[in-house]
Amino acid sequence: MLPKFKPAGDSAIAIIFGNEISEEINKKVHAVAETIEHASPEWLVEVVPTYTSVYVYYDPIRISYSEIAEALKPFLSAGPKKEEKRIVKIPVVYGGTFGPDIEFVAQYNNLTIDEVIEIHSKPLYRVYMLGFLPGF
Repeated sequence: MLPKFKPAGDSAIAIIFGNEISEEINKKVHAVAETIEHASPEWLVEVVPTYTSVYVYYDPIRISYSEIAEALKPFLSAGPKKEEKRIVKIPVVYGGTFGPDIEFVAQYNNLTIDEVIEIHSKPLYRVYMLGFLPGF
């Protein structure tokens, strides 16, 4: 599936790689975003990767929408780079004032409290992005 270009206001373009959250798509998003940032073309203002898209903010005085769509095409061949994996351990407290509903969750799912804790804490979770609001 080839990415699609869509205008995002009068000075941004979205490069959309799909409509589902997947590790493969997200790796492609970050590879393309990093490649554009590294090239640092004169018209570039900012690159914002999301789950499935890259938003490229540009200077509309230096380049038009149709020109930027063409200028971005060579960046689409960027392949995922070797990932720097980092495991961050987040302390979690279950039950009491920190999780008063754990008994309900266990009963509702016909599990023990220990099973709920294991189901929640055993997997490794991939972080696709941090923050989604200005100042967050």
